Amino acid sequence: MTYKPVIGLTMEYDNKGEYFSKFPWFAMRENYFKATVKAGGSPIAFPYEKEAVETYLDLVDGVIITGGDFDIDPSLYGETVTGKNVKIVPARTQFEIALLEKALERNMPVLGICGGQQLMNVFFGGSLYQHLPDEYPSTILHEQPNPRTEPGHDVAIQTGTLLATCVGDRETIPVNSAHHQAVKKPGKGLVINALAPDGLIEGIEHPDYCFCLGLQWHPEFFISDADEAIFQHFIGAARTYHDTQNNRHTTR
Repeated sequence: MTYKPVIGLTMEYDNKGEYFSKFPWFAMRENYFKATVKAGGSPIAFPYEKEAVETYLDLVDGVIITGGDFDIDPSLYGETVTGKNVKIVPARTQFEIALLEKALERNMPVLGICGGQQLMNVFFGGSLYQHLPDEYPSTILHEQPNPRTEPGHDVAIQTGTLLATCVGDRETIPVNSAHHQAVKKPGKGLVINALAPDGLIEGIEHPDYCFCLGLQWHPEFFISDADEAIFQHFIGAARTYHDTQNNRHTTR
């Protein structure tokens, strides 16, 4: 029986009583979990407990830093809030930075999706456009008006990258688009792996790690088989990580 790697996912947070409860809650969209399962993984969710990060990581073989209705605090990349509708969730960002740091110290596979990619870029010293319509005017609608289950535009895949390997060296793939912020200056050591038709950075990765991949779109919707292939490669990397850790313990 093929081992199904355990994958830790970060969650959304609300304390305004707008959705599930009048009390604060953690939650995550169902298709993040279903995409992980379909690709061969076993998902679990992480509450924001910085002190528990090492314990969490002891339980899993890979991490997905998810997107959501939030923005990275501009002070973390040397700016004040200038963009429209910037919404920060400090507890989430602080937890995800700690989680990313410790996961990379273990060389554990990490997939950053939308806001997860933006956090990854800031972690490595990069910056963000705070509000694309103000700072990066374009004919491309990066907050697409059509459903998220449909493509918004294509992205050009950069050759020789981890992402190119994941999608089978395709030159372009269709993606959905649901963001008002994006990578401005890439962080130290990061490689750009995907570009929108207007030149906006849509994907980043760090070649010094086994699997450190950020995507501005939402592959968990499986807009195309390329999205499914990305999840499968991530789960494959997590399985390899698990086997490596088991071999290390066995040979001690």
